Amino acid sequence: MKIIRYLDSNGNENYGAEKNGQNYRLEGDIYANPTITEELSDVAKLLAPISPEIILCIGLNYKFHAEESGFPEPDQPILFIKGRNAIQNPGDPVEIPTHLASHKVDYECELAVVISKTCKNANEDNALDFVLGYTCANDVSARDWQIEWGGGQWCKGKTFDTFAPLGPCLVTADEIEDPNNLAIKTILNGESVQDWNTNDMIFNVKQLITFLSGSTTLFPGTVILTGTPQGVGSARTPQLFMEHGDTVTIEIEKIGSLTNPVINEA
Repeated sequence: MKIIRYLDSNGNENYGAEKNGQNYRLEGDIYANPTITEELSDVAKLLAPISPEIILCIGLNYKFHAEESGFPEPDQPILFIKGRNAIQNPGDPVEIPTHLASHKVDYECELAVVISKTCKNANEDNALDFVLGYTCANDVSARDWQIEWGGGQWCKGKTFDTFAPLGPCLVTADEIEDPNNLAIKTILNGESVQDWNTNDMIFNVKQLITFLSGSTTLFPGTVILTGTPQGVGSARTPQLFMEHGDTVTIEIEKIGSLTNPVINEA
């Protein structure tokens, strides 16, 4: 099932699901077998398919990306966190910070995993049982604040407003048998700049859920960003960063395309 979250023409938030080529409003808790109604979705504005309290992000989780970044493959997953403020909807702009200015804002295509039920101490045998579904994410990163001015941690450069676009839909886990066998790419202004496969992850989705839930409760709606493949702008020669007026699209096989314009912060 492909689930969307949207505002209707009265400004009410709803969920919808695709059926027979059309989208119908959902009733009930999306984490507990919601019902597809016979009412067509009145989509006035498409929202990010989930509004999590926390986004758990994994760094350097693709072999060739670790190599292009000049780092050895990590022995354990590298964790950082994005706040709710970073979430952005499909079609809404990624904002380049101008007040606390950044001149090195990078793109990162990522597979996002959404947790369906309370999860603690999962193991690799049952980890995927806790997955509601998957969506596209752009782990937008201000490399100057991440690397040069971040004081040794990444969170500031990773969690400016609008730095976590999600969408366009959430594809439920039953439709994606193996999340570690999906084509994934970034297209910047019509040019493919990242084009790889999730099978290159150092720690696969099962291992990430096992690690993140170890002695730690993951609540329903928790979003996990699973890392990005090679081709990021900061590793190119010359470097390639997003600018006002750009358009960036994340594409993941079986999920769809997430597109956002890029503008300077007002």
